[in-house]
Amino acid sequence: MTNIKTAPYGSWQSPISSDLIVSESVKLSDIVLDGDDIYWIEMRPSEGGRNIIVRCTSDGQRADITPPDFNARTRVHEYGGRSFAVNQANVYFSNFSDQRIYLQQPKAVPSAIVTDKGLYFADIIVDRLHPGLICVCEDHGGQRAEPENRLIRVDLAERGETGDRQITALAWGSDFYASPCLSPDGSQLAWLSWNHPNMPWDGTELWIGTIGQDGTLSKSEKVAGGRHESIFQPQWSPDATLFFVSDRTGWWNLYRRRENEIQPVVEMDAEFGMPQWLFGMSTYAFESAQRLICTYTQNGRWQLAEIDVATGQLDVIETPYTGIAYLQASPGRAVFVGGSATEPTAIVKLDTSTQTLEVLRRSSRNEIDSGYISIPRTIEFPTSQGQTAHAFFYPPQNKNYQAPKGDRPPLIVISHGGPTAAATDSLNPSIQYWTSRGIAVLDVNYGGSTGYGRTYRQRLYGKWGVVDTHDCVNGVKYSVETFGLDPNRLVIRGSSAGGYTTLCALVFHDVFKAGASYYG
Repeated sequence: MTNIKTAPYGSWQSPISSDLIVSESVKLSDIVLDGDDIYWIEMRPSEGGRNIIVRCTSDGQRADITPPDFNARTRVHEYGGRSFAVNQANVYFSNFSDQRIYLQQPKAVPSAIVTDKGLYFADIIVDRLHPGLICVCEDHGGQRAEPENRLIRVDLAERGETGDRQITALAWGSDFYASPCLSPDGSQLAWLSWNHPNMPWDGTELWIGTIGQDGTLSKSEKVAGGRHESIFQPQWSPDATLFFVSDRTGWWNLYRRRENEIQPVVEMDAEFGMPQWLFGMSTYAFESAQRLICTYTQNGRWQLAEIDVATGQLDVIETPYTGIAYLQASPGRAVFVGGSATEPTAIVKLDTSTQTLEVLRRSSRNEIDSGYISIPRTIEFPTSQGQTAHAFFYPPQNKNYQAPKGDRPPLIVISHGGPTAAATDSLNPSIQYWTSRGIAVLDVNYGGSTGYGRTYRQRLYGKWGVVDTHDCVNGVKYSVETFGLDPNRLVIRGSSAGGYTTLCALVFHDVFKAGASYYG
């Protein structure tokens, strides 16, 4: 039995090192199903941050698809996202170095099918009825002040005079486009668009157009959305009903369009959507025409569920995962990226008949002894103007140590980026690095964070650097009193938008002894 050592908070020795955190770790995203095969993206720090498409066959065999000289990553909207599509083992992807679309056939070297300079491509889907690709195209050519966005079609059957595949514009005129999706029979295309000054979580428009015999678009109409309604993830059901997520009631809930009428599928004070910083985000998918698998968040934790499409009844699917993303489904299975407070993120397959789970790929090979893992507590605390805010509190945890009587732990406050991102309670070794050394952590979902409804998300409008900073400060005051922390040893840190919050907290409040702003 290990002897428990007594040492001040912040001085405990821990096996969770910086090398452990970064070694043998990958970032998992962008799941695509093709027949029985499952594809996903692995961003590998050990390979310079290269994005590799990985295939997993039905017998569990994994193989890298992307050759060493290629990087499956797009720069459209700068943040990128879904960069590839698969059709019968043929992989179409955007290559980072030149942003061209490449075709990679089984056991063959990738070949460029579009070589136009200055064109970037994302959100690629395959049109099987009229052989071609439909995707978002960002044009960096010309003398415009900013790139021009449009939806385009790349004809796979014909080549232009230069030998390139012919490109045809399908929709244009809006500042931004995303989420093209074809109806099951290939006759209709749905997509999202929005314009300055809106971000996609402010207001988007959902459009439908008819695909002609030549693959071009006609009879387009807007069916939902606007400047004050955010639409997320349009998707056709197997019986050709258009579903989507809208925050028209103040929460991102599921809707469908039937006979030109918009109908709610499920109405809950929960979020079935998320801010579209990236292409290809997915919170629901159809296992069949009658059964929809979905994920939603309440109080910062994600939950897996299934919905009976006919009745709208939602039944929770019990899993250990509280962070769920990139959900895809097909008959008999659902696949997603899942993480929990005690397990790193992983590609997980759910058997929808037995509700058994299978881990296909973990983001890290390193396992952390549970005796060093701090389990976060969900807290809601009072903040400015009589409102409340949210956070995850991580107490110090190390199975080998205890603090001397009367000692109080220091605290690191984390202000997440975005600012419309959100802290989750999925296992984060960089947080456990501190808690296992006897330092508490408060991961704040300040006003402006996603996951608590549209009104909460809009608290920051016109008050960035004020509301978020007050919430971090008030979260500290609540935590010091509630958890017995040391008020003289408080630190704040954040990156991107969170770095700006960190700077504001240090300049305008006398609470923290130190702070670290990472690219604030």
